[in-house]
Amino acid sequence: MPFDGRLLSGVTVLAAVVEAGSMTRAAGALGLTSSGVGRAIQRLEARVGVRLLDRTTRSLRLSEEGARFYARVRPMLDGIEDAALDAAGSAARVRGTLRVNVDPFFSRLVLAQELADFIDQHSELRLELVMRDNVAELVADGYDLAIRFGDPPMGRLVARKLLETRILTVASPAYLARAGRPAHPSDLAGHQCIDYRDPLSGRPFEWEFRREGQVVQSGGTARLMVSDVETMLGACIAGVGIAQIMSLGSEHLLRTGHLVELFPDWPDEVFPLHAITPSRQHRPAKVEAFLAFCTRLVGAAR
Repeated sequence: MPFDGRLLSGVTVLAAVVEAGSMTRAAGALGLTSSGVGRAIQRLEARVGVRLLDRTTRSLRLSEEGARFYARVRPMLDGIEDAALDAAGSAARVRGTLRVNVDPFFSRLVLAQELADFIDQHSELRLELVMRDNVAELVADGYDLAIRFGDPPMGRLVARKLLETRILTVASPAYLARAGRPAHPSDLAGHQCIDYRDPLSGRPFEWEFRREGQVVQSGGTARLMVSDVETMLGACIAGVGIAQIMSLGSEHLLRTGHLVELFPDWPDEVFPLHAITPSRQHRPAKVEAFLAFCTRLVGAAR
């Protein structure tokens, strides 16, 4: 017998009648009229094909078939109520499994060193961080949210911008000693550069420089293209060539002198970091807790 909503509605009315002991009292509890309750019971009896209630002017009781039917469905109604309470609890308690599609760079350089505190604070939560190059199908792939750099995807997903990080053009002291320091972005044409592969297009990111409304597109000869930020940083430090990196997570390399920023007077090229969720309504507590955690981290990293 195929399920439909009217069957569940009828079972709910039957349970109210049994618990109240009369159709009149059940009607009051359900906000219906007595005749409305009677019609609902009649429809249910027609649906299942047996008489469920023996009714007289003075009494009402389950028939033999009705008692067997009610004994089967009552635990199921209890299960629905328990499931609703459990789901409601998830809106207030940080628990269960949280699956996050997270940018590899953000995970390694920002999240990893702070995860112990987050996990310790939420003892009922299991956290799964899956490093992916793109969002793909967030819901279909079973993710609760994604943390991604770049423009948010089009469609029904909801994006919250967490920060904008500057794009820095850098080189190692060894490279600059060997090849000289470019004075202007247009000077890159004579230099070795390291390209970074855009995971969506498969092509290298364009090199852009912005200052007070000015936009310059420039780049040198790239004999190396990478798809991993750590590899790019390591190659740049080793003197392979000039690279464009995000300031987020890279400040220590500039502070210690491993890398030198070449064009600090072109500061306006930025790259956004977004938190992406299927919906902004009825988000579980585990999602809200992780969003708050990430917001705190990027706030400290600004």
